[in-house]
Order: sequence, then structure tokens, then C-alpha cells
Amino acid sequence: MNDGSISVIVPVYNSEGTLSELVERLQAALDPLGVPFELILVNDSSRDNSWKSIRELSTARSWVRGIDLMRNYGQHSALLAGIDEVRHAVIVTMDDDLQHRPEDVPLLLAEVAQGYDVVYGYAETPQHSLLRNLASKLTKIVLQEAMGADTARRVSAFRAFRSECRRGFKGYRGAFVSIDVLLSWAASRFGVVHVGHDPRKRGHSNYTFWMLLRHAMNMLTGFSTRPLQLASLIGFAFTIFGLVVLLYVIGRYLLEGGSVPGFPFLASIIALLSGAQLFALGVVGEYLAR
Repeated sequence: MNDGSISVIVPVYNSEGTLSELVERLQAALDPLGVPFELILVNDSSRDNSWKSIRELSTARSWVRGIDLMRNYGQHSALLAGIDEVRHAVIVTMDDDLQHRPEDVPLLLAEVAQGYDVVYGYAETPQHSLLRNLASKLTKIVLQEAMGADTARRVSAFRAFRSECRRGFKGYRGAFVSIDVLLSWAASRFGVVHVGHDPRKRGHSNYTFWMLLRHAMNMLTGFSTRPLQLASLIGFAFTIFGLVVLLYVIGRYLLEGGSVPGFPFLASIIALLSGAQLFALGVVGEYLAR
């Protein structure tokens, strides 16, 4: 494996209109580097003619390869399928919509050459809607918890990392995939490079606010034990609350010679405790489902 060689992986979904330009701009950016490179286009069960375009591009260019998934597995799963097939020393991942500039790939590669394991291309002003940006920030907060790294606040799908990092998650078979969390299992040196982020030329983003929110919840329950710890904390707090109420009832009986009157009081206590139990069971159920 050539130490300077490059594998670029692009998950593709309904992007037949941008693939030709993406390939041309990537070739123009990588040719001057003078090292072997390849492009792996992973078709995530597109509804348009993306797979046809991939086949044509791979036929015309020997350095372009295509993978056609049987159904839509999602961006991170598509990336994992491509990562398993790379042949070169450094892996670059980017989106198919040309919002990530192919011309910025050498910037990431130069930073990897400085000794970093993983380098992210971070855009200060991403060209997304307000809701999409809010959901993205929430996802990064959750990702920071799952990764345990400050760099998580500046992660993006535009990243470069050493191929040897794959050893840290080789054989991973979890129901949910987060490439950034998997990389944190193997890498210790994270870097960030400021890059541009162009407006989308065609179509619309396949990531909606609710999809990103679901992605954040999947990461939280798939790669973190915080929800379980929260359920334990709530259970402990209500146990203390129950003891305080018991002491109050006993104290009132000893001092005044009577029990605490009132059905509403008893009903409120039962409702609070039942709610805490159901919440804890729900959190445990989420983990069992995975």
C-alpha cells in the first residue's frame, strides 16, 4: 500500500446530475499530487439513474469504482461499505452534492501528512436551512458525548483519515453506524481544517430536521450510556423522595397522632413514582432493542 495513495469515498443518493462534475473536479484536484488514487461511489439505492451514471463513469475511468447497495441503508452505512473496499493509505469521504469542494481535498491530505489520524473539513457558515443547522448542532453535541473528544463540535462528512484506523472497527456489526464514533475507537489525533461550503446546485438535502434528530438519538442510545445513567439518577432521586415522604408521614403520626389526609396527595405520589419507573423501563427498552 503506497503511503501517499488516496481513496475517496462518496455515498450517492439521487445525484446523477452532479456525479460527472464531481469526478472531473476530483481528478483535477488529485492529479497534481502525483500519487495513486481511486474514487469509490457507493450507490445507496438511488431512485434516479445514479447507478447508471456510476457504471458509465467507472467504465470510462479505471480509477473510478462503484458499489450498488441492495436497499437504502443510510449515509454512514454506505460509507462503511466503501471503507471496507479501499486499496490506499489515506481515505477521504465527502458528499455527492458538490457542497464539499473537491479542490479542498489536498488541504485535508496535507494536515494528515502532519501526523494526524483524522482531519475534518470544517465550514464556519454551512449552506443549510436554520432548522437543519440547529439539528446539526444538536447532533454534534450528542456526538461529543459519544466520542469523548472536543473535535466532535467541528466534525463533518468531509473528512480524511489513515486507512489503518479501520482496524479499530473491523468486523463492526452494530445495528446503527456512526463513522465518527467508530473512528474515535482507533484514532487519538484529530485535526480540523477550515474549508468552503458551496450552495447546493441541484436538488435538496436528503437530511431533514427530524432525520438528524433521530440520528442524534440513535447515537446517544447506540454509543453512550448516559440515558441509562439518567434513568438510574431519576430512580435514585425518587427513592430519596419516597423516604422523605415516609419520614413526613411517620413524623406527623408521632407528633399529631393522625395520618396524612387526602387522596390527591397519595395519587400524586403514586403517579410520580409510576412515571419514573416507566421512564426507566423505556430507556432500558431502547437499549435492549439495539
